[in-house]
Amino acid sequence: MDALTRLEATVSARLAADPAGSYVASLAARGVPHIARKLGEEAVETLVAALDGTDDALVGEAADLLFHLTVLLAAKGVPLERVMAELERREGTSGLAEKAGRSA
Repeated sequence: MDALTRLEATVSARLAADPAGSYVASLAARGVPHIARKLGEEAVETLVAALDGTDDALVGEAADLLFHLTVLLAAKGVPLERVMAELERREGTSGLAEKAGRSA
């Protein structure tokens, strides 16, 4: 089991926990819009670290971004497996071709 799969299992287990004792549960209690905004905040922090920070800062922010994306997916009931399957479907396809196919 890889780290993202273990993270998904932990997040899923904590969604129903007491918000007073779980960060994941406290995010979930505030709803999907709050989680989505938090993900956006982490994305911006990742961007800033990529442009102005150290590699260590980027690694930390990227971890935060993946964590909050995992929380959002779990809150929406979308298994990580679906995201991974989509990445596998796109594997070997040019990014330009894949993007062009979405607008058609």
